[in-house]
Amino acid sequence: IKDGKLYARGSSDDKGPTMACYYALKIIKELELPVSKRVRFIVGTDEESGWGDMEYYFAHNGLKDPDFGFSPDAEFPIINGEKGNITAYLHFEGQNDGDFSLVSFIGGLRENMVPESASADFTGPITLKELEDKLADFVAEQEVTGQVTEEAGVFHVTIHGKSAHGMMPQNGINGATYLALFLSQFDFQGNAKTYLDIIAETLHKDFFAEKTGLAFTDPKMGELTMNAGVFNFSKESEDNTIALNFRYPQGVDTDAIKANLEKLEGPKAVSLSEHGHVPHYVPVDDPMVETLLSVYEKQTGLKGHEQIIGGGTFGRLLKRGVAYGAMFPGYVNTMHQANEFTEVEDLYRAAAIYAEAIYELIK
Repeated sequence: IKDGKLYARGSSDDKGPTMACYYALKIIKELELPVSKRVRFIVGTDEESGWGDMEYYFAHNGLKDPDFGFSPDAEFPIINGEKGNITAYLHFEGQNDGDFSLVSFIGGLRENMVPESASADFTGPITLKELEDKLADFVAEQEVTGQVTEEAGVFHVTIHGKSAHGMMPQNGINGATYLALFLSQFDFQGNAKTYLDIIAETLHKDFFAEKTGLAFTDPKMGELTMNAGVFNFSKESEDNTIALNFRYPQGVDTDAIKANLEKLEGPKAVSLSEHGHVPHYVPVDDPMVETLLSVYEKQTGLKGHEQIIGGGTFGRLLKRGVAYGAMFPGYVNTMHQANEFTEVEDLYRAAAIYAEAIYELIK
């Protein structure tokens, strides 16, 4: 804790809010408030991946599914709508010949994160000094930094951008697409050229999938977004990939996403992830939503309103499930980023809101 901020991985997403909910339940219990409903406090650990934990829980817990509930995995006043979520994979060959030869291209840690950095190994008729000069010119014109080294005739180039949550890729600086943009000035041929061109010419800054023909906006749920999240290319591999994470509103389906990507020139195939989620919405006049908004207004003095996001929370696993807090309006978003933090006072405020909200729902 420094200057009133709790620095830790998960402090804002989502270990800190989880503990705020735990203490909310502890408050209700220690005050011995009269309740009429069973409350389940469910903690999952696979929300950033395939959600296999919740599939297992609902299949084996031996109880009927909860009638309603919320996840503290977003913002106040409420998130009662979430876009659909699916990852598509573009597949490419690897072997490439020519004066310039791409040995490898690696970028991104997770599909739902903007790649903070990316690196490539390649050979070609250029000196280290010439490459350093070209890189210096490139980073001077862009929002990135980078460095290049050489070992045994192989150049290693790394570009650093800025990470962000994949639901809002426009908030990040994609190190991988900038790296492809830098490399596109060289005379790569064959599969390497195909791979780099589609990144630099089609995916670079295409946050709303306009170049892929998938741009779409729903009046209530907003626009479709696309995050180019993970890149894996090896000259020795026959199946190199680019992972594109889509957050899509109602009015779009995964079949349409796949069909449009298959029209792109370059990839040998397109596949979709096994796990995905369709758009989810709980009406603002649902009694649970009304109760949660009422408590938020009472505690903060601010007007409550519905919100729809591109992120995915466990709230969508219930037909009457929403996300509720724990971030307050105007917070600094450091989720999925270095030096993640949350205001300690905000955790106290959230715990108070959760305690009253849960009590109002179960009294």
